[in-house]
Amino acid sequence: MSTSHRHRTTRRLAATAVSVLAAVSLAACGSGGSSGSGAGSGTSAAGGAQDGKPVPGGRLKIAFWSDFQSCIDPNQVYWIESRSVDRNVADSLTDQDPKTGKIVPWLATSWTVNPDATSYTFNLRKDVTFSDGTKFDATAVKTAYDGLHDLGAKSTLGVTYLAGYKATTVVDPYTVKVDFATPNAAFLQATSTTTTAILSPATYKETPEARCAGKIIGSGEFTLDSYSAGKSVKLTKRTGYAWPSSLIANKGDAYLDGIDVSYIGEDSVRVGSLTNGTIDIAWPRQPITSADQQVIKASGATIETRALPGISGVLFPNVSAGRPLADLQVRKALYKALDLSSYAKTVYWDGYPVAKSPLTSTTPYVADESAKLAHDPAGAGKLLDAAGWKLGSDGFRQKDGKKLTLTYINTAPSPGDQLVQDQLKKVGIDFQIKILTAAQLTPTGNAGSYDLSPGYLTRADPSVLGSSADQAVSKQYTAKFSQDPATATKVSELFAKGLSTADPDKRGAAYQDLQDYLIDNGVAFPLYDRLQTAGVSAKVHGFAWTSESFLRANDIWLAK
Repeated sequence: MSTSHRHRTTRRLAATAVSVLAAVSLAACGSGGSSGSGAGSGTSAAGGAQDGKPVPGGRLKIAFWSDFQSCIDPNQVYWIESRSVDRNVADSLTDQDPKTGKIVPWLATSWTVNPDATSYTFNLRKDVTFSDGTKFDATAVKTAYDGLHDLGAKSTLGVTYLAGYKATTVVDPYTVKVDFATPNAAFLQATSTTTTAILSPATYKETPEARCAGKIIGSGEFTLDSYSAGKSVKLTKRTGYAWPSSLIANKGDAYLDGIDVSYIGEDSVRVGSLTNGTIDIAWPRQPITSADQQVIKASGATIETRALPGISGVLFPNVSAGRPLADLQVRKALYKALDLSSYAKTVYWDGYPVAKSPLTSTTPYVADESAKLAHDPAGAGKLLDAAGWKLGSDGFRQKDGKKLTLTYINTAPSPGDQLVQDQLKKVGIDFQIKILTAAQLTPTGNAGSYDLSPGYLTRADPSVLGSSADQAVSKQYTAKFSQDPATATKVSELFAKGLSTADPDKRGAAYQDLQDYLIDNGVAFPLYDRLQTAGVSAKVHGFAWTSESFLRANDIWLAK
């Protein structure tokens, strides 16, 4: 018996609602709300709702931190900054309300899902075109989903979003059916993301490399004029756009003439560019510091903040035989050695949320693993002693003439890494920070030449953890090396269980068990919860977040 989205009970969204309510209290999310030390009040999420009549014209100037992935294809990127750009170029079948987590119509007007979540049927809009003039229809959806699936491991997120993908069938010109060989209860949420955005069929004739370089055509309110990896992106308003999701106030053309994106690596330079008017939005990778928030507010700009859903800032271990973290007792000692409360207030600010799980606080079905993550250096010492690692005269532990050294790989130094180094030193662990170029990181990871590596991904569904930790679907080194075979089998079983039904209680139980198991077996080490912050000029009105804390520019307009 099929279930229409219009007739689902609120029970289906219960866990999501709890998480979103937590996000609201934390970050006043949903209307460009703010949180954190020194954060200013938000602006209206709907253009003109409290900011006066929208004024058309002008180009919005945004400065991001980095273009680490050097790719702009929404089907391939996982980098938040690129996905913010893509959200304004490419549309999806559904949208997700950032206030409630509810999935609402967009390019699809309605849908049905079979009981075991293996078949989804979507009814499509008939008035949509891509910017190359091609009409959006069921064939375009089939081409897009087949194309996304064909990317395989090139789409880090797509491999889990389409886990178990079997086929997409054109039922009629404006009805499409997506079937899975195995249950995929997270797919409906996936249809709201940029990863599953529907691009023009012409796009899928390009190579993945060409698409990464900018050969993409969407149906969004902006078109991609140019993309220069790591340097700039230029978007232009698309005339005649008239099919936003029901969450958008502006039902027609964008108010902005276009958007200019640049990349500024230095926080101080980015903040300075905002306060002197060179840019309109300063969008960092890490939350804006309390000191910089005060500087921004003093200039008349505001701090927009929203908690990111998905994977927390975590460390994934390498448990390969012969490496220190192959011993579960050493991994358990690592949990006790890390002081997460100190990390939150030292790296960020007093009151910054402390990590409680491998999932962030706004992710549906997040579990509170705080008791297992409690700081206990004495307990860490006992576990290390029992594992044969004894303190030496230099303050570091040794075993069989070898120092207990953990090599950590990353692409840029950070205060957080230094703090972890200090915390681990207190229990006798030598934490060595190895900074690599972006080109070196993946080969080094794939070779297993490390002990700890960082990870985080954004998605408003707990299945996102599979992108980094489920060996059954992920080829990432974080999955490959973080579990021995027996552990990996159990982890995959729990991921499969979470995807096997749309029933919220059963999904919640599966993901509770999964998070317990990941911590009990030392598969992931949470460090910090994740907040997205942006410094926004006073001339910017109608700023709004998507459910995954990306920029939604439909309602933005610039005061003259």
